[in-house]
Amino acid sequence: MNRPGVVAPVRIDPSGSLGPTPGQARGPRWRRVGPGWYVPAGADAAVPEQRTVEVMAGMSGSAATGWAALRWVGGRWFNGLASDGRTWLDVPVALGDERAVRPRQGAVLSEDWLFKDDVTRIDGLRVTIPERSVTYEARRARDLIRAVQVIDMAACDDLVDLGSLGAYAERLRGRPGMKQLRHAVGLADENVWSPQETAMRIIWTLEGVPRPLLCNRPVFDLTGRHLFTPDLLDVEAGVAGEYDGVVHLEDGRRRRDLDRDELTRRLGIEVVTMMAGDRRETHRFLGRLRGAYQRARERRGPRAWTIEQPAWWVDTSTVARRRALTERERSVWLRRRAG
Repeated sequence: MNRPGVVAPVRIDPSGSLGPTPGQARGPRWRRVGPGWYVPAGADAAVPEQRTVEVMAGMSGSAATGWAALRWVGGRWFNGLASDGRTWLDVPVALGDERAVRPRQGAVLSEDWLFKDDVTRIDGLRVTIPERSVTYEARRARDLIRAVQVIDMAACDDLVDLGSLGAYAERLRGRPGMKQLRHAVGLADENVWSPQETAMRIIWTLEGVPRPLLCNRPVFDLTGRHLFTPDLLDVEAGVAGEYDGVVHLEDGRRRRDLDRDELTRRLGIEVVTMMAGDRRETHRFLGRLRGAYQRARERRGPRAWTIEQPAWWVDTSTVARRRALTERERSVWLRRRAG
C-alpha cells in the first residue's frame, strides 16, 4: 500500500517487526479491522480511504467498487457518508470469482460477475474501473435524482465520460436496476459542478421543459465580455436557475449574488433560485419557476446577451475538453469549479 495518509492493515507477527505481536494486538495501541488484520489505534477510520483499505484487508481476489472505488481514484464528492452527512456508508466490495469471503462489518458484498477488464490496481488497492463503479452506484441508488448525481459527479472529476459510460452500461443487460441506469445516463451531463445542481435540473426537467437545460454555460454580452455563468440556463426562454446553498449566505458571496441579480434584470434574463432545503418543498421552487417563465414570455425587444463563446474563451464543458487541458490551463479555467 503506497497511498499517502493511509495505513495498510498488517497481520500479527510474533517478532513484532512487520506487525503487532499477539500480546500487542490485544492491547490499546492496535485496532482489529478483520480476521487476523490490525492497524495502529491512531489510524482514522473516519477517512474514507482508510476505511476502505481496512474493509478490504484479506479479501484477496475482490475489489472495492461503488463510491469507495470512485473516492480512491479521485472522486471528491464520494465521501462515504449518507445523505444526513454523518452516517458512514458501508464499503461496496465486488467479489468477482471469489466466493469464500465472509460477511464483514462495514462491507456490502456484491456477487455481480465482473468483466475481465473491470478491475485495476491503484496505489496497491484493487478497485473496479470508474465505469463499473458508477454503474454499480447508479443501479442501486434510492431514486433517479441520486442515480444522476452519481454520474454527474463522476463526470465532474473527469472519471467517466457519458459516451464510454453508455457503452459500458449496454454490456450490463439483465442486471438489476438497468431501467434506472439507462434513464440516469440519458439525463446526465458532463458539466455539472455540484450534486445540488443535479437535483434542481432533474426537478426542472421533470416539470416538462421541452428542451435540454444547459449546465454552467457562460453568458456574454454582444462584445464578447463574460457576464456570468448560471447553474442552469434555458436559452430559448431566457430563464436561468441558481442553487442558493449555505455558502451563498456568506457576506462576499451574497454581495456577488446581489450584483448578479441586478445584472440579469438589465439583461432580461429571468433567474429562479432553488433554496437550500427546497427538495423538501419542491412545489415552492416549481411555483417560482412557472412565474419566471411567465415573465420571460412577456419580455420584448432584442437580446443583449449570447452564449456564443468569443475566440479567447476556452470551453471546458465536456470531459474530453477538460482532459485535454494542460495543468496551467486547468488552474485558470477550472478554478471556479475546484471546490
